[in-house]
Amino acid sequence: MDTAFDVERIRKDFPVLSRELPGGRPLVYLDSGNSSQKPTQVIEAVREHMAMHYGNVGRAMHVLGSESTEAFENARDKVAAFVGAPSRDEIVFTKNASEALNLVAYAFGNRAGSDPRFAMGPGDEIVISEMEHHSNIVPWQLLAQRTGATLKWFSVTDDGRLDLSDLEELVTERTKIVSIAHQSNVLGTVNPVDRVLARVRQVGALMMLDASQSVPHKPVDVAALGVDFLAFTGHKAAGPSGIGVLWARAELLEAMPPFLGGGEMIEAVWMDRATYAPAPHKFEAGTPPIVEAVGLGAALDYLSSVGLEAIARHERELTAYALQALREVPGLKVIGPEDLVDRGGIVSFTVAGIHPHDIGQILDDEFGVAVRVGHHCARPLHLRFGIPATTRASFYLYNTTAEIDALVRGLHHVQKVFA
Repeated sequence: MDTAFDVERIRKDFPVLSRELPGGRPLVYLDSGNSSQKPTQVIEAVREHMAMHYGNVGRAMHVLGSESTEAFENARDKVAAFVGAPSRDEIVFTKNASEALNLVAYAFGNRAGSDPRFAMGPGDEIVISEMEHHSNIVPWQLLAQRTGATLKWFSVTDDGRLDLSDLEELVTERTKIVSIAHQSNVLGTVNPVDRVLARVRQVGALMMLDASQSVPHKPVDVAALGVDFLAFTGHKAAGPSGIGVLWARAELLEAMPPFLGGGEMIEAVWMDRATYAPAPHKFEAGTPPIVEAVGLGAALDYLSSVGLEAIARHERELTAYALQALREVPGLKVIGPEDLVDRGGIVSFTVAGIHPHDIGQILDDEFGVAVRVGHHCARPLHLRFGIPATTRASFYLYNTTAEIDALVRGLHHVQKVFA
C-alpha cells in the first residue's frame, strides 16, 4: 500500500467506521459506490450552518439570508474549482445526478428552446451504452418517446469494455447527443472518452458524461475532458444526499430552456408570460438544497485536502489487492475487467450456485461486511451477461486491505453454508 497515505488517520474522520454492530461485529463498509460515508468535517459544516446561519438564499435581505447566500454561492465556487469549470456560472445545483441528466434530456425537442442543436424529432438519434445506470437510460428513453427520435447504444464486450467496433455506424450525422458513464457503477470500467468524443465532434453532436463514479475518486477536469455536459452526485463524494451537480458549457446553458418553473429562476413574471434569470439560476427553481450545498462544499474541501491523486492511487492498490484475493474463492467470477487497465475501485462478481442476496445477507449478519447486491440500477447490463444480479464491493479512501480480507473470509464461510 501507499505508505504516504495514512488511511488510519483518515478513518478517524469518519465516525460511523468506529461503530460496533449488533453482536460486537466491527463495520466493514464496502458500499461507497452506492453512497459514501461522511467525515466529521462535513457533519459539522452542516450542523453549524443549520444552527447558526440558516436563511433562504437570494431573497432575504437580513443577516442570516446574506450569510446563507454567501455560503451557498461559495459552495458553487468550490464545485467549479473541483471539476475545473471555467466559470461558477457553469455549475447548476440539482438534487442528484439523475435530475442533472433529466435536465439535459428535457432540453432536447422542447418548444421553448430554439437552438437547432437541441431540436429533436423523427430521424434524429440518441446514443447511450449498455453499461449505463438507469439514470442515464430512462431519461433518454423518455426523450425518444416524446420526440420520435431513435435511441441507440454501444454494446459491451465479454471482458466489460465499451465495444467501439461500430463507433462510426452508431454515431452518425443523425446523432444529436451521446451520453455515457465516465466509469461504470458495476464493471468499474473507465470509458475511452477521447475516442468517443472525437467521433461526436466529427458529426457535430453533443456529449454528456455521467461522472457519479469518477468525480469522487480521481481528478476530473471538464476543460481537459472537452465534453459538453457532466453530472455527478454529492452523496457518493463524502457529501450529503439531496445535492447533485450539472456542469455544462456556458453557451449551452444559455441556449437551453428551463427545466422547472418557480421562484428565483425568473427575471420578471406577468400573468401571461415570464422571462428567465441567466444560468445557472434559470435551472434552480424554488428554494434550493442550501444546507446540502454547504455540506458538499465541505466534502470537496475534505477530498482536496487528502488529494485526489492520492485517493486514486490508494483505491488502485485496494482494487489490485481485491482482484488477487478474490481469486482464492472457488466458483467466483468477476464481471468486468480483471486487470487494472482503465478501471476504478469497483468489483462486481458472482459465486457459482449462490444467489447474491444470500451472499449479502450472510456477509452482513455474520461478518458486518456491507456490500451491495442486485442489479445496481443497471439491469440491461446484467441481462447482457445473462445473470439476474451480482455482489458488488466498492472501495473509497477509508477502506483497507484488512477489510478486503474480511470480505474474502466471509465469502469462504458463505460457501461452507451452501456446500
